[in-house]
Amino acid sequence: MPSTLKCHIGDGVATITLDRPEARNALNLQMCEELRTAAAAAAADEKVKVVFVRGSGLVFCAGADMKERAGMSADQVRERRMKGFAAYEALEALPMPAIAVVHGAALGSGVELAAACDFIVATPDAVFGTPEAQRGTVGATQRLPRVLGKRLAKDLMFTGRRLTAEEARLAGLVSRISDDPDEEIEKIARAILGAPAQAMRIAKQCIDRGVELDPRGALELELAAIEQQLASGNWMGKA
Repeated sequence: MPSTLKCHIGDGVATITLDRPEARNALNLQMCEELRTAAAAAAADEKVKVVFVRGSGLVFCAGADMKERAGMSADQVRERRMKGFAAYEALEALPMPAIAVVHGAALGSGVELAAACDFIVATPDAVFGTPEAQRGTVGATQRLPRVLGKRLAKDLMFTGRRLTAEEARLAGLVSRISDDPDEEIEKIARAILGAPAQAMRIAKQCIDRGVELDPRGALELELAAIEQQLASGNWMGKA
């Protein structure tokens, strides 16, 4: 079957592009599996310092492929959902910075994919929504409330409301809005590629793990990371 992704690795940058424009990049079983494979390839490549996740066509990702789900048994739906969770987790677990570049709609699974990245760059036309409950299913109930807070997440889930790019930025979901995402990507890549890779990875680990700990545990985590870097001889990028 044709691939659902376009993947490119070069000059320290990996770009994973969702490539089902005819289906508005809807997430299907094949895409779930290929996302895990692409993330694993990027994670295993020591030359890769930053990963960008994009979408081809008019939108980033319009959600789960509902046409694929039609006629599935409960076991098949369960398998597909677990594959989706594994795809989100594969992006979230990337050791290097991962940035979602969102244009058009990011709905349901699209929001999950974008939120699994470290931050989001959006075009002014981007919109974000979680219509699962409106459609009679369950999803996007865990990752998004941690970013938006439970009240706004409930508003989106219960009513089908969509956040504009600016609303998403004010709510903390989007970090940057740009009319020229390619130019913004170049700026981000330049900054990350110019920094010590080990420091980037350790900083990501400390932030991701530290927010789940109490202040004392988070401080201990950072102190342990400092000791790790000192022991490596790579303090201030000297090694």
